[in-house]
Amino acid sequence: MATIAVIGAGSVGATTAYAIIASNIVEEIVLIDINRPRAEGEALDLGDSTAFTTPTRVFAGDYADCQNADLVIFAAGAGQRPGESRLALAEKNHAVLRDVLAQLMPYWRGGLLLIVSNPVDLLTYAAVKITGLEPSRVLGSGTILDSARFRYALSTYTGVDARNIHAYVIGEHGDSAVPLWSRVRVAGIPLDEFCHQKGIAPPDREVVTTAVRQAAYRIIERKGATYYAIGLGIRRICEAILKDQKSVLTVSGLLAGQYGFNDLSFSLPTVVGKNGRGIALELPLVAEELAALRHSAAILKAAQERLGYR
Repeated sequence: MATIAVIGAGSVGATTAYAIIASNIVEEIVLIDINRPRAEGEALDLGDSTAFTTPTRVFAGDYADCQNADLVIFAAGAGQRPGESRLALAEKNHAVLRDVLAQLMPYWRGGLLLIVSNPVDLLTYAAVKITGLEPSRVLGSGTILDSARFRYALSTYTGVDARNIHAYVIGEHGDSAVPLWSRVRVAGIPLDEFCHQKGIAPPDREVVTTAVRQAAYRIIERKGATYYAIGLGIRRICEAILKDQKSVLTVSGLLAGQYGFNDLSFSLPTVVGKNGRGIALELPLVAEELAALRHSAAILKAAQERLGYR
């Protein structure tokens, strides 16, 4: 029986639990939140929804209830406020992560740890260092959402189903995210060639890149938070893990020499299955993309050092 523990029953945590229930991929979900009544309320509401899905036990619990969890999802901490960058959350959410892991680890017997809270790359790195877990067992949701936004923008422009567009965003899940324009394929065809065949001009790369990087700011400014798309993105990661699909997803994790980077976490297309993060792929990059990735890495490295990781 697969069990997922969701730590943090706010908008992202609750929406994630809902998406997982609707996908029929687990038998049990435990919600944990510092605000116990909130977790209880969400569990009651989510529990009612299981009459329309396959049977799933949903309950509000404590860290002791995580002992047999196959996957623990960390979605606790502060969210972005209008105009606030993800990196601005680093200090406060790092403190929350440390507190949560101190309470979780005495009970948890094993499994995988999925970091969702921002800044996700820094917290993924910190989780590896704090827990001492094998790096393959700790992954962050990374740029799965950025990559989805990239594909959606290209789908809207080309008029092709986003599922037939291969396009990745790598590096930081944040303002320095790197869309890989050189690797975009529409039904296996390079983007510029596809546009030529269709008789349309290629999209304005600067406009699309800015839109992808600024998407969260636009949403937060209008409704206060983002949660639907990331909830489904997290469900996709859970599915790849629990069904051992060996899916290639742009998750964040500790690097082991890719593009020359070590002791740093950011997103690359990575094979994800029951054992967590498999091989992180090094796609051929053009010089401009490699320079942008180095810039993104430098920003994350400096932020790590500000948290005391040197």
